[in-house]
Amino acid sequence: MISFGLVARPRSIAGGEVPRHFLYLAEVCKVKELSIFIDESGDFGVYDHRSPFYIITMVFHDQEVDIGPAIAKLDAALAYMGLGDLCIHTGPIIRKEEIYQTMSLDERRRIFNKLVAFIRQIDIRYKCFYIEKKHCTDVVDATGRLAKQISLFIRDHYEVFCSFEAVKIYYDNGQVEVSKMLSSVFHALLADPVFRRVMPADYKLFQLADLICSLELARLKLDNGLFSRSERIFFGNARDMKKNYIKPLRKKEWL
Repeated sequence: MISFGLVARPRSIAGGEVPRHFLYLAEVCKVKELSIFIDESGDFGVYDHRSPFYIITMVFHDQEVDIGPAIAKLDAALAYMGLGDLCIHTGPIIRKEEIYQTMSLDERRRIFNKLVAFIRQIDIRYKCFYIEKKHCTDVVDATGRLAKQISLFIRDHYEVFCSFEAVKIYYDNGQVEVSKMLSSVFHALLADPVFRRVMPADYKLFQLADLICSLELARLKLDNGLFSRSERIFFGNARDMKKNYIKPLRKKEWL
């Protein structure tokens, strides 16, 4: 079972006795919250060898675990590179697009590796759900397959989810079909989940979900002989990619 840093709850105060320390009371009354940051990669259009998979990534964070120092360290590293307030978008980094089109390969890798190092430093877990579009007949079929995977995952870890008083889901409402599917699944299985629309620039953990999506997509394409030229240039050979990125990332996966 994944603990997310869970600790035993303090015993209740017998007979209504007034606690000695207000801080202790505040700790007892603190609501345990699980935050889930969700991003996707792909689209629900017709099958195309350039976009063969649809991936949904969830990053789970127990709010009792402080990741503030790691965020500050990442922000400082980006500021040192002259990239203060940068919202890291992994796909364009790999493909040399948008603001990254004038950057060298080494510069783009440095940004990418800063976020990878951030993952290693913090106590989070993630899970990826994916479908291969060529096996889906339409959008309804595709979202149904993803909903089934997510439902099974929640049921397998139901005790952990229920150990939190609050579960908040952060998503940017990028695709209507995904928003509807997530709302349906979480409301069917959990009591009172809360949905928050997120702006990617505001949350490093959402940017982390984006990075994990991109790495999972690259892994799937590599395993299926679909690696693009830009991915080959950015990651190098298969051995280096698996050693430097995939294997370390797997340590954070919620199985």
